[in-house]
Amino acid sequence: MVGNDTIHTVTRKEHDCIGYMDVPKDVYWGIHTQRALGNFTVSRIADSTHPQLMRAYATVKRACAEANDELGLIDHDKARLIVAACRDVENGELADQFPVDVLQGGAGTSTNMNMNEVIANRALELGGHPKGDYGFIHPNDDVNHSQSTNDTYPAACKLALIDAIGPLAEETKKLTRAFHDLADKHTNDVTIGRTQLQDAVPMTYGQEFHAFASFLKSDLLALEHVVPQLTTLNLGATAIGTGICADLRFRTTATRHLAAITGLPITAASDPVAAMTDMSGYIATSQTVKNLAIHLKKAADDLRLLNSGPHTGFDDLNVPARQAGSSIMPGKVNPVIPECVNQCCFMVFGMDTTVTWAASEGQLQLNAFDPVIIHELLNGIELLTRAMAMFRERCVSGITINASMGRRYAEYSPSIAAALNGAIGYEHAADIAQEAANDNRTVRDVAGERTDLPASTLDELLDPIALSRRLRPDLPGASVDGYRLGPPPA
Repeated sequence: MVGNDTIHTVTRKEHDCIGYMDVPKDVYWGIHTQRALGNFTVSRIADSTHPQLMRAYATVKRACAEANDELGLIDHDKARLIVAACRDVENGELADQFPVDVLQGGAGTSTNMNMNEVIANRALELGGHPKGDYGFIHPNDDVNHSQSTNDTYPAACKLALIDAIGPLAEETKKLTRAFHDLADKHTNDVTIGRTQLQDAVPMTYGQEFHAFASFLKSDLLALEHVVPQLTTLNLGATAIGTGICADLRFRTTATRHLAAITGLPITAASDPVAAMTDMSGYIATSQTVKNLAIHLKKAADDLRLLNSGPHTGFDDLNVPARQAGSSIMPGKVNPVIPECVNQCCFMVFGMDTTVTWAASEGQLQLNAFDPVIIHELLNGIELLTRAMAMFRERCVSGITINASMGRRYAEYSPSIAAALNGAIGYEHAADIAQEAANDNRTVRDVAGERTDLPASTLDELLDPIALSRRLRPDLPGASVDGYRLGPPPA
């Protein structure tokens, strides 16, 4: 919740271009933050809800302070105190001092000023000065020196996304391994494949689970590839990309310091004006996360279908029973974990829609909608991370199959007659398939009566396991540990 509901009885007076205002004496924020608290009251979700963003912003400010110090642009003792204050924010010591609503106008200016004020007042405190003594360390002149919201806020957002992608990738790896384990366990258990919800041709349960794992491995690669797009930053470009109010050396120096602090291959955008409105990194991240959600939803959907029954559904497999499924039907058990996963995926799809709209609204020299973009992306990434952990722990790891049912499906499917096309022709095979379906018999039995093919030939042609392995995919033992997050080594 936005943290502006606390009653503060003792205040200090601060001023800005609008006038004077009372600010609670004990807080580290200042007048710009205080005005934002009164202006933006819609979501009632505070910036502090996203600790990655707060940490990342403090890291950006630290790199900028170090650059200003190196270039002699601010006093060394001031820079030392600012750096120390930044470290405190990075360590989470002032987490409750970022109460601004995540949905704010001004392209993130309120968040930037909130950060500037907290860092300035913490630096003042460390230097033995009272909060609000901006004659010694000023939020704009010192903490924000050579910077603008328009270059620092996106930088912090992108670093926060990289931070959030790490746990998402790790959970994706774990879920991939869980599906691989199921694939290895059931590599010889045959069932029927289905197309358009109709019987198709034989496959193994191992292939079914392996397909889920393959989807997730492709998502891991996509996550890896999106990270370099998030390490191209625009520090020193200031308001619209022309670098006004910034020393010409600052851009290179600040970028170098930030790369050293984070250990990331951070580079400066080649066209700073274009970079001001380029939302490509956000869009790529959103699309990658959305695609992961689509794959996750597919797995959840398929497991719900294959679990349907027990007497009037597919009954191919069993997901773990987690709770009673009905308030009125005794003994009913629903696939509640896949259903919860589905809902998380729906929210991620909504995230992507919001990001797409916001990213498309970059009129003239600035896109003002970074705040909603980063809020939605961080929420979506964190939600999907938790959803995958829940899915793995409470569903996938406990799945069992009904092997006898699967084999019966494979043997009795009329579509298996496709294996006879080469030997007797499509028309004859179709007649056999139709008769098998009408009489509820196997294609093997009918073909034994309606063809002259030897029994050994029919057994070979219609063996469900053999049919499932025509391409002999490499199912067992696939590893995901080789997938790395981040750019390839130099």
